[in-house]
Amino acid sequence: MKLLEVENLSVTMNRREIVRGLSFSLCSGDWLMLIGPNGAGKSTVVNAIAGAAPYAGRILFRDRDISGMKSAEMARHIGVLSQQHSVGYSFTVGEVVRLGRYAWNPGPFSRRSGEDERAVSEALRMTGLSDMTERNVLTLSGGELQRTFLAQLFAQEPEILVLDEPTNHLDLPYQREIFGLIRQWLRTPGRAVISVVHDLSLARRYATKGLLLCDGTAAAAGPGESVFVSRVLEQVYGMDVAAWLRELYGQWET
Repeated sequence: MKLLEVENLSVTMNRREIVRGLSFSLCSGDWLMLIGPNGAGKSTVVNAIAGAAPYAGRILFRDRDISGMKSAEMARHIGVLSQQHSVGYSFTVGEVVRLGRYAWNPGPFSRRSGEDERAVSEALRMTGLSDMTERNVLTLSGGELQRTFLAQLFAQEPEILVLDEPTNHLDLPYQREIFGLIRQWLRTPGRAVISVVHDLSLARRYATKGLLLCDGTAAAAGPGESVFVSRVLEQVYGMDVAAWLRELYGQWET
């Protein structure tokens, strides 16, 4: 069964159609990379799935239209990591990660259950934060903060991760770390990931599927090997992307 199916998705803002007629699906084990030039509509697609942008068409989770799901129920199945995090509070790492269990609690004053503690503990372990639970998040580096929000998402225990530039502005070691953690999370059956990525090398390395957007429509879609190819990318980016990347990375071979 498909975990997520997007049918004829269109998004219009300020009388401008940003995304139109987009369809794709996610199955267990899929990591779909949304790629394309700036302004192609990648983040808009993510916002529509996250319920942060009005849209036409249908978005189905396990054959159920998400427009009829309450936000807490949605959060149990679909976890969203936005591109920017504004942290202005002195919560600890552990407290931030525990916020991921909010969707599973019947009320704001509910006591934490053993299942909550198990999920939080496992999320902290997976992201290497078990020894940092009492750290103030205002003292964290960019990579540590991103790991904290990723742990919050893992504690939420969704079946689908929706990630908008998950390694934006992070140094190379943190990029590798975050993508490695997501790949590890994806190994459990019944899970899938959709992420917006600008770095085509990262996208090609980790994607099982690619969706190349141009002016809000799908220029190419399918397995990574059919999307991340020179002739396809050149049509959208207006340059020989593969040759440029080979030139950039070739200097490290000497």
